[in-house]
Amino acid sequence: MKFLIQRVKAAKVQVDNKIVGKIDNGFLVFIGVTHTDNREIADYLVKKLVNLRIFEDDNGRMNLSLKDVRGSLLLVSQFTLYANCSSGNRPDFIEAAKPEFANELYEYIVSECKEKVDCVETGVFGADMKVDLINDGPVTIMLEK
Repeated sequence: MKFLIQRVKAAKVQVDNKIVGKIDNGFLVFIGVTHTDNREIADYLVKKLVNLRIFEDDNGRMNLSLKDVRGSLLLVSQFTLYANCSSGNRPDFIEAAKPEFANELYEYIVSECKEKVDCVETGVFGADMKVDLINDGPVTIMLEK
């Protein structure tokens, strides 16, 4: 499982020109699921995500968590995090989980995040999404297990 985290000042996701998720200060998180993932792995990464200290404190040091700054989450499924480009120029997605399995874990991650963070927005699993964001930093972190 991979979480690609971007610290943002604002982010939104649109499907068919309609905003389906929108946040201000917080994390935009792209979530990739592979065949061997499970809820235990999801729990580990969710705990890391909500406690990750990458917001600046009064001294300008990355020392504050999402909870500390009352930040929001925008969670977006993205199977392309498991793209394999090692052979040729067209990526394969063999390591990406099948949609039914990936969606089940994605929905579990969303529900777990909603228990820990006040504002959680999402994209639409499997949809053609347009994502807009204002990076803060920029700060981009990959969490994986």
